[in-house]
Amino acid sequence: MGLLELAAVFAVGAMVGSFLNVCIWRVPEGKSIAFPGSHCRACAAPIAWYDNVPVVSWLLLSGKCRRCKAAISPQYPAVELLTAATFVLFWTKFGPTPEGAVYLLFTLAILVQAGIDFRHRIIPDVITLPGMLIGLGASALVPAIQGQESALGGFVQSLVGLLAGGGLLYVTGTIAEWIFKKEAMGGGDVKLLAMIGAFLGWPAVLWTIFVSSLLGSVVGLWMRFRHGAETIPYGPYLGAAAVSYIFWGRAFMQWYFQSLRG
Repeated sequence: MGLLELAAVFAVGAMVGSFLNVCIWRVPEGKSIAFPGSHCRACAAPIAWYDNVPVVSWLLLSGKCRRCKAAISPQYPAVELLTAATFVLFWTKFGPTPEGAVYLLFTLAILVQAGIDFRHRIIPDVITLPGMLIGLGASALVPAIQGQESALGGFVQSLVGLLAGGGLLYVTGTIAEWIFKKEAMGGGDVKLLAMIGAFLGWPAVLWTIFVSSLLGSVVGLWMRFRHGAETIPYGPYLGAAAVSYIFWGRAFMQWYFQSLRG
């Protein structure tokens, strides 16, 4: 795999990241992600193509609008770089395969919901509900993402994962709410884990709950002692744990279940 190929993949990823930024900003506001075109959020001036090159334009403009000099959020280059790195990672791992394409689509949806949850503390249904259906359909068309060979096997595994994801987190949140006498788990988190189960299957649900709980606990304690925060958005940790399952969790869970059998 040559450097030129990886550079092309990185560039495509950065451009997709620019679109993900649009989704992160506009979806919570109920605005179209297609119209109007890119514009400054401060003065509404249209952004010329040469000021809209991912990462590069932000650096050349010193993070400011060319017209009004208002600061442009560093979220823009951060998401573009993260998306570009994600493209390279998936291309290196899976190459141009249907399996890799489905996993990449899933991860891009995770990036958008994580950005929205960080900013607005919500996980929009417009991502998770269609995501469940897409996960079911993709599992039938590409059953390898569920570790299956037949369309029926992939679909069944996806359906079980969807039900397990939504059910387990709902029960966990209900118990925690009863113990602590306050809401411990948002409905958006439940739907997100159901979407994760639909794409990755029920073993991924177990892995995601365990790993996200560890990540969330560590970050939550740090935020509590450092900034006095009482709550943190849980969606990004669910998403990070789910993506880690694609690369490491599946092999670990297979090893774990095999060790239990013998």
